Amino acid sequence: MPKNEDVNLSVQTGDTIIKPREQLQDIVKSSADNIRNDIPKKMTYLNKNAEVSYLDLNIKADYISIDWNTGNVFARGKLNEEGRVIEPVLTEQAGKLYETDQFNFNYKTQQAIAYNARTEESEGVIVAQKTKKVNDSVFFMRRGMYTTDEYFLSKKDTLADYYLLAPHIKLIKGKDRSQVITGPIQMYIENVPTPLALPFGILPFSDKRTAGILIPSFGERQDVGFFLNSLGYYQPIGEHFDVKVLLDFFTKGSWNIRPEVNYRKNYKFNGNFSSEVGTTVRGIKGLDDYSKSSTYRIGWRHQQDPKANPYFNFSASVDIVSNKFYTNTINNNHIFNERVLNTQQNSTISATKRFLTLPLTITGTASYSQNFADGTVNLRLPQMNVAVNQFYLFKPRNGAIREGLLENITLNTGLNFTNYVNSVKEEDMFQKAMWDNLQTGVQNNVALSTNTTIAKYFTFSLSANANNVLTTKTVRKVYDPIENRIENEFSKGIAGYSTFSTSASIQTTLYGLLSFKKGALVERVRHMVTPSIGFTYQPDFGAPSWGYYRNYYTPAGELTPYSIFDGGIFGSPPTGMIGGLTYNIGNNIEMKVRSKEDSTGIKKVKLFENLNISGGYNFAAERFKWSMINVNGQTSFFDGKISLNSSLVIDPYETIYNDLGVGTRTENFGKFNVQGFNVQFSLPLSETLFASKDKKSPEERYDTKGKIRYENYFFDQYNYAHFSQPWTLNLNANYAYTKGGSQFGSTVASVGIDGSLKLTPYWNINGSTHYDFVTGKLAYTRLGFNRDQRSFTIDFNWVPFGQYKVYDFFIGIKANILRDAVKYRDRSFVEPNPRF
Repeated sequence: MPKNEDVNLSVQTGDTIIKPREQLQDIVKSSADNIRNDIPKKMTYLNKNAEVSYLDLNIKADYISIDWNTGNVFARGKLNEEGRVIEPVLTEQAGKLYETDQFNFNYKTQQAIAYNARTEESEGVIVAQKTKKVNDSVFFMRRGMYTTDEYFLSKKDTLADYYLLAPHIKLIKGKDRSQVITGPIQMYIENVPTPLALPFGILPFSDKRTAGILIPSFGERQDVGFFLNSLGYYQPIGEHFDVKVLLDFFTKGSWNIRPEVNYRKNYKFNGNFSSEVGTTVRGIKGLDDYSKSSTYRIGWRHQQDPKANPYFNFSASVDIVSNKFYTNTINNNHIFNERVLNTQQNSTISATKRFLTLPLTITGTASYSQNFADGTVNLRLPQMNVAVNQFYLFKPRNGAIREGLLENITLNTGLNFTNYVNSVKEEDMFQKAMWDNLQTGVQNNVALSTNTTIAKYFTFSLSANANNVLTTKTVRKVYDPIENRIENEFSKGIAGYSTFSTSASIQTTLYGLLSFKKGALVERVRHMVTPSIGFTYQPDFGAPSWGYYRNYYTPAGELTPYSIFDGGIFGSPPTGMIGGLTYNIGNNIEMKVRSKEDSTGIKKVKLFENLNISGGYNFAAERFKWSMINVNGQTSFFDGKISLNSSLVIDPYETIYNDLGVGTRTENFGKFNVQGFNVQFSLPLSETLFASKDKKSPEERYDTKGKIRYENYFFDQYNYAHFSQPWTLNLNANYAYTKGGSQFGSTVASVGIDGSLKLTPYWNINGSTHYDFVTGKLAYTRLGFNRDQRSFTIDFNWVPFGQYKVYDFFIGIKANILRDAVKYRDRSFVEPNPRF
């Protein structure tokens, strides 16, 4: 077929001949099993395996007609006996493949119209009832649906499990990115319309982060009503920042707004700034149960990549909230992650500097601690610590081998400078009351230690410690007879104290073996004992000669000692001379038993991983020279599947109780009595512990595997479905008893359970609860359900009872492209960008 079917005349103007523009820019190539040309009508008809190519456009269909007069090309897919298209028209342009039932294209105007066109973009596909191509970059679509269902994309399923439907769509294609702009858009799940609708939609098709709406969860909370939680908007800023603004709204009038800025620079640092401001409304206005309170939260998290700079590190973990924030929180996320149980919150900013040639480490820190029980805060700003790395005072005489006490002497020292505000009310922060409470101090600690081996089996150690403190505040306590109370009079001025102590110890390791006759179930028991004895000396810094302690009279006229450094930034010097022995006996007991499961035929079983007995005797004490006896044990059973930790405190002196059950400790030695004990039990369980010994894979055990929606199922000969059901169950129990000077003491007994179970490959249930045996009540309990709907997930979280009764329901699309356009939870720098 010629390039131009029409005859055109050139127009001569003077000496210049103007050649008219060609109507075709290239040759139109065509082929088919059956080709018929109608010369009078200037038509070509292609049947069976028809194909037309023009420029970068290629059309394959069962039937194609070409009108050489108008330039129209019509293509139709293969029809069945009922007239339905069973094989689509395949159109490829610029490497992009389109599938349609019918396709009209005009090679003169480059415009096209397609019916039931299927266009794949990024992770999804658009199917439109009618599509009009304006040019290579702009397409208009009528009644188009968009889905990211992988089965629908791969044509394993003819019905998408969900789709977004819009009556009008504009597709704009660019070199690096494309986008879809729609009119009103509505979500359909399993072909059923949902209430999730938007007045318009913008779906960007790009590998870069893009702006989008954050879809909320919804539910009900007993105290504040129905809600939308985490409704918001996401906006990337450049390649290193993004911004999220979230809104929580409740029907009873409560609201909360949560802006957040995230930043990241790969291989350098990452972090975010976040805040929350809201109002909590409970009850009905005008009634006694009505309350309205405001809350706030300010957060900053910064983390430096360890490889960015080995000699300098900066980090921040700041989370400052109003005192009643967690008891009045509107953000349900704090309920589900149990942060509402917080009684204290700490914030820290720190910078650490190390040196290549100097044995120094300098750390600067600012910390802020909140106590929600009494509404007080502690502030350290600034705090600087200079630590000298441990080093030996003397060089070894025999190369690298150090021998003797002298060559093994090491020195540790450091300087700590800090400003400290203790237990100031939140409303007094940076007010006169806070500055009056401010303390400044410097502390220097020097530690010398050494060790050597004696008689090959004993290790002998010596150490000495000195502590020096300077502070800017001291206290004077006096009795006020008019007010009948003790007054604290603070003096501002530099004062200080020094303390020191020395110690020596010797330890060894002993082994005991108990062997049984050959063939017995238990082959051998090994008992390893690590005894150590130490001597410690420390003067009585409460003696008047040191000047650290004074006396005041109580209202009863009793002379009572106190330290002028009480409540100080580094505490008070210790009182009472210490000149006594300390002992510690460590035990480890294991046995070897016969086992068919082990390749060696022998299995090692730990009876006690660690069993320590410790105490002491103070020669310098006037009373109660023997200390409490502490017993601590740690062991595990069934190859570490069960862990058990226990502690026991025994008083070697007798305690006599009066009629009210109040005890008085006597010096009657030898009447050993239990003052307290604690047992903690932990049992993590999973399906792997009870797995079948049959090592065959499901493919080997069963002949049939499910298809489309049932790939994770295997079917036996009776057509019963089989699938794996991974589960976890963690049991934690705690029992503690403390006498504390009372005849009957106090008891703590509780058990906690948390776990998850995959009911089917697509259903998952998880939760946690805690039961207090003393009160007989269930504590914080949470249940969660998750349904994997192939292309999206459904989450349901529920706190059925307690202070916060709440349920939360959420639907989220899993495809990355819609995580940006219609946000699924949070997505801020999920994957690092190598261009950073």
